[in-house]
Amino acid sequence: MSAGLSETISGAFQHHPPTSLGVAVSGGSDSLALLFLLNDFCQSQSIRLHAVTVNHGLRVEAAAEADFVAQRCAEIGVSHDILEWQDRSQRGNLQNAARQARYCMMARWAASRGLDTVAVGHTADDQAETVLMRLSRRSGVDGLSGMQRRILRHGITWVRPLLSERRQALKAYLDELGVTWVSDPSNEDDHFDRIKMRKALEILEPLGITANVLCDVAGNMREARRALDWQSFLVAKHMAHIQAGAVVLDEALFRLEPDEIQRRL
Repeated sequence: MSAGLSETISGAFQHHPPTSLGVAVSGGSDSLALLFLLNDFCQSQSIRLHAVTVNHGLRVEAAAEADFVAQRCAEIGVSHDILEWQDRSQRGNLQNAARQARYCMMARWAASRGLDTVAVGHTADDQAETVLMRLSRRSGVDGLSGMQRRILRHGITWVRPLLSERRQALKAYLDELGVTWVSDPSNEDDHFDRIKMRKALEILEPLGITANVLCDVAGNMREARRALDWQSFLVAKHMAHIQAGAVVLDEALFRLEPDEIQRRL
């Protein structure tokens, strides 16, 4: 079990080896497993590892959960910081606001630590839920390609090393280590779309629409997306030029392209 997960981690950084690395840890099984796996990897590669936990202050248990992560980090010798979300508003989509704030805060934290790469613990289960949510919103190729393994956001590279791994495998890995994790009660709250999709997947699984199948669909859509982006680049190279400081497209050539290429251009 751990050998396969270790290979997954090393493969995620094979072409982009960092000299120092951040990891976001909430205390749940996914991020906690990522912490322990990354600690082993970083020690073997002489890479500095720093952990961070964001306390959104949305639940009374949040402070204790952040302290729980701090204790686990201290036990394995990983530096750890707790960030607290202070400027939250109770208006609008609170979950989305928390997500946006979390990334902004962690990006500032990473910059202050001299880190340009931060790992997050999204899994194949998260990917499947994302694809299912985007399917319900009538997404096209880009949306159905799901979460990317690497993205650049707020000047920081965010890496998802466990995007091909199932949540149950990570829990089994922690069980092997004898490590407990935090269970967030919001993971059972049907008010959230992601939890609705998680439960819908249980219903769809007997029909063959499993998390692994949806991850494969996302992979197929990523390949289609790359092909469309490459074709758009080639077309732009042929029909675009700079004139008086503006990008000018040859309209006649533009109109000959399929709608999808036109939209991307």
